[in-house]
Amino acid sequence: MKRLIGTLAALLIPIIATAQQPSALTPQDHLAIQQLVSKYAYAIDECTNKGYDYADLYTPDGVFRTSRGGKVLNTFAGRERLAEAARGGMADCKAVPWAGIVHLMANHVIEPAPGGATGKVYLIAIGLDGVSGKVEAQGRYDDEYVRTPQGWRFKSRTHVLAAGQQEVSRGSRQPAATPR
Repeated sequence: MKRLIGTLAALLIPIIATAQQPSALTPQDHLAIQQLVSKYAYAIDECTNKGYDYADLYTPDGVFRTSRGGKVLNTFAGRERLAEAARGGMADCKAVPWAGIVHLMANHVIEPAPGGATGKVYLIAIGLDGVSGKVEAQGRYDDEYVRTPQGWRFKSRTHVLAAGQQEVSRGSRQPAATPR
């Protein structure tokens, strides 16, 4: 009996260990996740469909967070709140704080993880303060991705500002107030 239990344990331990390890990602998985991140940049820049195109890049319970100095400041969870985040808290997309900015994602790293994948990617903003050539490194995104029936989606995305950076620059300059 002890020998049988020992044999079963020897057979099951590698199976259990394998089940706990993240599965490998295929080249197609990498491409699909890279496309998700690229679609994110376009969705936030263009604020299409009142921000719902952005929200639909997440799972239904997906979360976007902003952080400064290692502390989470804002959390947007679920489709309605994510669409609101894409609009910069505005009623529509006409006055988003990043109007005129192009978000560029660079040096994307994707790793397999239990339940999907994780990633990190630098955020570079171009066209700050209404100046087309003004560029700013704005930290990075830390991501959790999951495969859904609709394809890969963000489970969570956290914007992490660069060390020592307290704020990010904004888009087009606001019109100067007219003197009375």
